[in-house]
Amino acid sequence: MEGGYNPRTVEEVFRDFKGRRAGLVKALTTDVEEFYQQCDPEKENLCLYGFPSEQWEVNLPAEEVPPELPEPALGINFARDGMQEKDWLSLVAVHSDAWLLSVSFYFGARFGFDKADRKRLFNMINDVPTVFEIVTGVAKKQQKEKSSVSNHSSNKSKSNSKLRASEHQAAKFPKPQPKDEEEGLDEEDEDEHGETLCGACGENYASDEFWICCDICEKWFHGKCVKITPARAEHIKQYKCPSCSNKRARN
Repeated sequence: MEGGYNPRTVEEVFRDFKGRRAGLVKALTTDVEEFYQQCDPEKENLCLYGFPSEQWEVNLPAEEVPPELPEPALGINFARDGMQEKDWLSLVAVHSDAWLLSVSFYFGARFGFDKADRKRLFNMINDVPTVFEIVTGVAKKQQKEKSSVSNHSSNKSKSNSKLRASEHQAAKFPKPQPKDEEEGLDEEDEDEHGETLCGACGENYASDEFWICCDICEKWFHGKCVKITPARAEHIKQYKCPSCSNKRARN
């Protein structure tokens, strides 16, 4: 659907993959209400596209044959009302993962990636959760299992979930500490939460970013991904992520 953009190195193809993936995750999580409405079964065959700019679009398939890039699954809107919403979203997520791989390895084939380059590209892609894993919560479950095996105690912070990064943000006004001790706490916090994934974009936790936890599904989100600031979070008694809010609205 977009022309003139051709990543030529492994790193460029992976950046292209991550951008498209972020757009698809956004459509199926934080923008799920809008995505659901656009997939009207009364319309023609529709596809879900993700773009390197981290945006998404529901549109008709490309008219040219063969298309410039591999096309995503056709007719995703037809199954919308014939199954449970979570199952439909999971089905779209699986097809989205297949499409992302096909686009990445299309670029690899087009620009002559050798065996080592293809393997490196696959390993880079395989190191991040799939769209399906994020949409279904599998990525979160895997993270919890890893945390329990590693004896992490991140669950103790669930009861006070408003400010994930309170030790690092001025919102809580922490007491001044000696530099060495402060660095030690930062490293400890990174170790404790480093494998936590954002429910919207799928990226890892970082101590210098503000996070917030949904009190319904207990998924963590970057504040910027769900448009919540530390100041606003202070006044929220029970936070509901966009997906949980949309589910309640439809029910």
